[in-house]
Amino acid sequence: MFGKKKQTSTIDKDQLELIENAQKRIKQKKRLYIHFVIFLIGAVFLILANTVLGIGENFKIAGIDWFVYAIVAWLFLFIYHFINVFITHKFMGKEWEKQQLDKLVDQQKKRIEKLKKQLPVKESPANQNQIAPSDVVSSGKKKPSGLTMIVAAGENNAIGKDNDLIWHLRDDLKRFKSLTSGHHIIMGRKTYESFAKPLPNRTHVVITRQPNYKAPIGVIVVHNLEDALDAARADDQPFIIGGGEIYKQAMPFARKIELTRVHASFDNADTFFPEIDTSQWEEVTRTKHESDGDHAFSFSFITYLRK
Repeated sequence: MFGKKKQTSTIDKDQLELIENAQKRIKQKKRLYIHFVIFLIGAVFLILANTVLGIGENFKIAGIDWFVYAIVAWLFLFIYHFINVFITHKFMGKEWEKQQLDKLVDQQKKRIEKLKKQLPVKESPANQNQIAPSDVVSSGKKKPSGLTMIVAAGENNAIGKDNDLIWHLRDDLKRFKSLTSGHHIIMGRKTYESFAKPLPNRTHVVITRQPNYKAPIGVIVVHNLEDALDAARADDQPFIIGGGEIYKQAMPFARKIELTRVHASFDNADTFFPEIDTSQWEEVTRTKHESDGDHAFSFSFITYLRK
């Protein structure tokens, strides 16, 4: 159960046989070479032992000195080794091993090419991996797929006056914080400057025409919506938070709208949210809140998804 799992060879039978044969031949050649050296040294030793040291000087077989038989045996082994090492096969040194390796690599490449030709081409469904027109901005960069616009707007789409909200709805602010925390929030310069300081736990992307606009460390400054979307491309749901012109530019690229509809009209407003075209947007959720001590106006939380 806890033993080492036996590995399955991914090399085909012919290649495995070639490798095993090559390994076997290398061992054989090395053993033959070692035997050749041993027998050569042994034969020389036997001759010297008889002629110089006098060992077995009077020992003869069929009237022939014993070392002659040893020399003949040595000669036979010498010829045998010579044929095997230098004639039947070239000595299998590093160059031979390299040639064998190159041969195997070439064979493997051919096998891979053959397998590629045999693989069926998998066709994607008609709509799979296709990029909708709203996924790409003018330069062809893919925009974040979950781009969401979040806004609080009156019945006449009013969203502010003099770079500030016209109302203060506690639950709306809590919802804004809950939805945007941990995400990129994209805004125009005036919207950013309406904050006393950068909002915590969010990455601010500020769009401004000013070339040398200064912002605190961590705030990303860009000069158009395209660059803002590119800066937020790693976020699965960046938010457009205003103002009016940024909402208008981002509307074609958004996939979701989180709208707080304040049930009142504000004629004194100077900033407005674009009209939501119901032929392109579908309302999926709506939750209404009545006015109370903490909320001067009744309002509804509405979520729209692009059709």
